[in-house]
Amino acid sequence: MELSFVPLLGSLHRQELEEIQALQGMRRRSYKKGEIIFHAGGIAREMGIVLGGSVHIENVDLWGNRSILQAIPAGQMFAETYVMCREPLMVDVVCAEDAQVLLVNIAALLGEENRKKSWYPKLYHNLLMGSFQKNLALSSRIFCTTPKSVRGRVLSYLTYQSLRAGSTNFTIPFDRQQMADYLNLERSALSKELGKMRREGFLDFRKNHFVLKKDLTQVTLP
Repeated sequence: MELSFVPLLGSLHRQELEEIQALQGMRRRSYKKGEIIFHAGGIAREMGIVLGGSVHIENVDLWGNRSILQAIPAGQMFAETYVMCREPLMVDVVCAEDAQVLLVNIAALLGEENRKKSWYPKLYHNLLMGSFQKNLALSSRIFCTTPKSVRGRVLSYLTYQSLRAGSTNFTIPFDRQQMADYLNLERSALSKELGKMRREGFLDFRKNHFVLKKDLTQVTLP
């Protein structure tokens, strides 16, 4: 992905991008699927932007139970809040597939010495907008995991994905285990409920592609 297509840097002119690169505030790295970019408990000195592939924000409790808090696709950023607040990470950042990542020393770039640079307010604005979007994504997960029943969580998640796609025909960013981890469900319980909803004619699916056949707001919760 070209840097000009990255939301954090998209409004910057070529000369401004070159100036930032000359400050050595950015570097590219490649990671393998399953590789941990940032560990919980560590201090992140750089935020990340996914240039290719995708990463997951994960939490693993003391018993080894994993929860996926967010999927970060190409173009989106991660760990920016921890970098700016200088707080230890409470999560792991894990590659969901082979990924290319741009690591950005955002705290240094937004230092007082750069305040008069033409790119400074643009970078600051883009960082804020990206953080707002991340907050929306995390809020959506709260809504999806609030229902007590398996069906309630599935309905909330699929409704949200359908609204995002603007269609009843959409693809989600998770396989079945990852979807279960995102919704804090056992995989067997999730698969059982999806199969039941398909038999009832509410939806159809193949791997991570779903087609909603009826209004999910009309589905009766157990």
